Amino acid sequence: MRVASITEAKNGLSALLDLVRAGETVVIVDRGRPVARLVSAADGSDAAGRLARLERLGLVRRGTGQAVPELLQPPPEAEGGTGALEALLDERRVSP
Repeated sequence: MRVASITEAKNGLSALLDLVRAGETVVIVDRGRPVARLVSAADGSDAAGRLARLERLGLVRRGTGQAVPELLQPPPEAEGGTGALEALLDERRVSP
């Protein structure tokens, strides 16, 4: 829940409405006392608002629509020898 003063709400209403669209609740305070609450009037299915909020927070980055071909390839097979787990277990058996 976000808390904003009347001045913050007046000067940044668009940003607060973006938060509300993304599902957050904003409480407007006057000298520290709550006077109003902004809640979404929508049914909460505004995925674009949530995505925009997460992007502003730096938690997600929108894709370009192009997948990197190297990421879609399966990992290469190990070439002989033992796997990492077997090597670790062997190392632990030898160490005192």
